[in-house]
Amino acid sequence: MADRYKTGEKAPENGTYKFDGLVNDGNENEVTEDEKHIELSSGDQFPPIRSNKEAAYWTKAN
Repeated sequence: MADRYKTGEKAPENGTYKFDGLVNDGNENEVTEDEKHIELSSGDQFPPIRSNKEAAYWTKAN
């Protein structure tokens, strides 16, 4: 299983990360497609989902 990161944690390496669920079991249908992929540099903090500011889980995209 891929490493899973949570909003507020630091990215371990540069790259593209993809949305992997909401931390508090919110409505994932409200998450837009353009919010599901983010570019981060090593040390950047994983963000919340932009549209509803909810904490999210992220995994490294292949």
